[in-house]
Amino acid sequence: MAMDISVVEEKCPAEVRSKAARRWQRHDTQWVISLFGTAVGAGILFLPINLGLGGIWPLLLVAVLAGPMTYLAHLGLARFVLSSSRPGADFTEVAEQHFGVVSGRLISILYFLSIFPILLIYGVGLTNTVESFMVNQLGMAMPPRVLLSGVLVFVMVAVMLAGEKAMLRAFAAMVYPLAAILAALSCYLIPEWRWPQGSALTGTDFAKTVWLALPVTVFAFSHAAAISGFANVQQRHYGEAAGEKSRQILLSTSLMLVGFVLFFVFSCVLALSPEQLAAAKAQNVSVLSYLANVTDNPVIITLGPLIAFIAITSSFLGHFLGARASLQNLLAKQGLSSERADKVGIAFMFFAIWGAAVVNPSILGLMEVLSGPVIAMILFIMPVVAIYKVPALAHLRGQRLANGFILLTGSLAVSALLFSLLK
Repeated sequence: MAMDISVVEEKCPAEVRSKAARRWQRHDTQWVISLFGTAVGAGILFLPINLGLGGIWPLLLVAVLAGPMTYLAHLGLARFVLSSSRPGADFTEVAEQHFGVVSGRLISILYFLSIFPILLIYGVGLTNTVESFMVNQLGMAMPPRVLLSGVLVFVMVAVMLAGEKAMLRAFAAMVYPLAAILAALSCYLIPEWRWPQGSALTGTDFAKTVWLALPVTVFAFSHAAAISGFANVQQRHYGEAAGEKSRQILLSTSLMLVGFVLFFVFSCVLALSPEQLAAAKAQNVSVLSYLANVTDNPVIITLGPLIAFIAITSSFLGHFLGARASLQNLLAKQGLSSERADKVGIAFMFFAIWGAAVVNPSILGLMEVLSGPVIAMILFIMPVVAIYKVPALAHLRGQRLANGFILLTGSLAVSALLFSLLK
């Protein structure tokens, strides 16, 4: 969703860019908000359910790990994009430059697969949110799912095709009220907080719970779809200072994101019982939709579905841009013209998202099995491997603690996928 931020003239002298990089600008704030909006989506609205079912103590550890994981992983991906000898190269071009055509093409496919499942999740989440609101809040009869999901997905794709720049500016403006309402609702739930009751987990159970929660955590805080465009804009805007300015913006984004999200997660988990969280998971709805369904509080009934709809919609649009550009690039390399590749890609994504929304698979299952681990490979593992393979990133090899932490957490997220498949 952040690909639209305007940039200063590329002919700006190097010394002016260097001075600009040392002070915070409106440009930087826009990117923080835009990256925040890309990340806030279905993952965050389902995160309280997934983490809350594991108990309060695993949740506390995940809360400690979330900040460093989010910041260091996205910074590593931005540095990877900026390491190209060709200014303005996107992720696919950088991957082929550093790893060769075959390996680079494989990485590019994984990059698409790290974004595309998110669109499937959003198609399911958006349909369930609207369906739940129509039935539970408006008292309407349940509409045919194939029709409802088709209309919703069509409208979302039509908005994208109507004009990306205008759409992105409009949804960027939605992030401020979204963040404000999210914080207000988290505060509103404080009187309902109760310390969870239950037996303490053994060491093995504790570690297993945290391990299996990592893929969803990776997914919930990811704004990887915007990082390639983000890095390129910083390079045009700040020149040689792009790396340092990217670090500042990503640090601010991570602090804002983790602060808002974890407050929301803890507020929901402490306000709901384990039985209620299990019921929300069984219904395959977000925690906000569940709260609206089980309470007669007008504030929650009104704001819950509204937040869910805005968050899923805005993040859908941001990820659709990343998936569209990535798939278009991959299809173009197969001999299709750029225009035809774009049309084929959009048609494929529309029917795939619609199909997923009709089938209604488990959203948490999709996060755990598909999206989270693939994002982990691209966002966590690949940039660390590049540090020890790409000469342009050799100066980062001395950061062993950070590199080891990101490689370990990414590997654990991927291994959690293998465990889930073999279980």
